[in-house]
Amino acid sequence: MRFNKLSLLLIGCAMAQLVQAHEFDAGQLHIDHPWSRALPPVAPAGAAYLSISNHGDSADTLLGAQTEVAGKVEIHEHVHADGMMKMQRVESLVIEPGATVTFAPGGYHLMLFNLARPLAAGDSYPLTLQFANTGEVEVQVNVQADDEPSSAQEEHHHQHH
Repeated sequence: MRFNKLSLLLIGCAMAQLVQAHEFDAGQLHIDHPWSRALPPVAPAGAAYLSISNHGDSADTLLGAQTEVAGKVEIHEHVHADGMMKMQRVESLVIEPGATVTFAPGGYHLMLFNLARPLAAGDSYPLTLQFANTGEVEVQVNVQADDEPSSAQEEHHHQHH
């Protein structure tokens, strides 16, 4: 019985470190839970999601992003136009002081074009975000089978935010 409890404790600690490693701080910006949805191997495009919080006194602007898994990355948003939901490119995105911008399905997202490899559940890949003031920030994007954070990530998010 003692071995099982120790094993569970070690697994729990490892999972907590993984969750903690999924938050990134750069200057006044805090980037939380970068993720992508797993896709079929033949998918030509995908998307990355995350949240960016500005804890500083001045605005910063997301200018773009790049990753080795895609030929091109663009900032996109979904909008209602003429009674239809459409996706459109956004040249840049201002993150005001004290604000959090959430990239999620059906809203802002980073569109990944010309995928170099499949986005398979359990994988991860680097993504470099380019900001006007903060400069380049590299994050790790986890590829998930589901759209929602895992229960461990969700519990961590509620405990620390």
